[in-house]
Amino acid sequence: MCRTDQDPDGEQDQGVEATGAEFTDLLEDSAEELYDQAPCGYLSTLMDGTIAKINSTLLDWLGRSRREVAGRMRFTDLLTVGGRLYHETHFAPLLQMNGEVGGIALDLKTAGGQRMPVLVTSKVKTSHDGEPMLIRTTVFDARDRRAYETELLRERQAAEEARRQAEADRERLQEALAVLQQSLLPAELPMVPGLEAVSYYHTASPDLLGGDFYDLFPLGADRWAFFLGDVCGKGPQAAAVTSLTRYTLRAAALHDPDPVAVLTTLNTVLHERYRSGDTRYCTAVFGVLQPGSGHVSVHLASGGHPSALIQRADRTAHYLPTPGGLLIGVLPQAEFTPARTRLFPGDTLLLYTDGLTEARTGPGHELYGDDALRAFTAEQPAAGPQALISALTGLLAGFGDGLDDDTALLALGVPTPPSTPTSEDVT
Repeated sequence: MCRTDQDPDGEQDQGVEATGAEFTDLLEDSAEELYDQAPCGYLSTLMDGTIAKINSTLLDWLGRSRREVAGRMRFTDLLTVGGRLYHETHFAPLLQMNGEVGGIALDLKTAGGQRMPVLVTSKVKTSHDGEPMLIRTTVFDARDRRAYETELLRERQAAEEARRQAEADRERLQEALAVLQQSLLPAELPMVPGLEAVSYYHTASPDLLGGDFYDLFPLGADRWAFFLGDVCGKGPQAAAVTSLTRYTLRAAALHDPDPVAVLTTLNTVLHERYRSGDTRYCTAVFGVLQPGSGHVSVHLASGGHPSALIQRADRTAHYLPTPGGLLIGVLPQAEFTPARTRLFPGDTLLLYTDGLTEARTGPGHELYGDDALRAFTAEQPAAGPQALISALTGLLAGFGDGLDDDTALLALGVPTPPSTPTSEDVT
């Protein structure tokens, strides 16, 4: 609220009068003073570049007097060597062609020899007949801008160097992970008499260690053991579990090769090792092969792992069910169901990890699934493990981004004996 002894209208009039006085003082500035004391540099040159007029602002920047500049120096004399070169090759031709040029970054050379970054705008003044008379030039101090650009460039270079270093570190890490991953897999599968064995490993990410594993090794007495499985999780911890699992399976098989006994031993080892901390478990199929007369006997058991798939010589395909198998390492006691089959010439036993059946496909990103895998296998010619693995490798590649988990494949098959030529075939 206003006091009764105050006159608001009178105060407003006084404010208007004060503002008017300030504008009057500004209007009293002469054009010459505005030119000479402007916050930017001004100069006018003849067409040959001789400086005819220059304001005090620019002279102060240059550290020179009007007497030593006006009528004695050319515009190019104020520039550094690089600035003169750019003026002759770019600035002057553009000015002559267009009549004006603006925002050109140049460096002035002060009387003390220092470089001063500036932004230059020039325009040609012409006579009534269109003849060029002189060149008017405005010079803006760009030292703060140059300092900012330099700092920005420095930060950009530092960021680029950090990016290159990160890429180099990532390549080294991927290299180390690849070597470690290979150490968890057999370098090559052994030659088994009367049997063909082929494996394949797909790495979903070169930055993460996968937990899939497989192996094939002799037990003696013409028997061979095989296993394939998948450890929960990824990374170094999963790799440690994988290493422990492979070692345990091999050691247990040499003590008692019965598949149920081997998986039971592995369950005990994993549960005892990880029960007091971060629970770790795996799924696995373990089996024993024994070549017979015209066939190979297979005795296996599964612990929570997808059922093995059999491709028969007659181009049918079916799963070898192992119901009731529990995850390995979760419970102190676990039951594992055995299964038996025989492989005859042309038959192939396929073991795989769930990265294959859990791949996402189609517009709806649906799981590929067990039925699709069985149908795909049945469509393939019964040409042995190598042909089946090659077909599955192409299938995995076709999933693209839908395949986001590591996938291990192990195919074991009995080769078809070469046909004996008949007398009609002999020429």
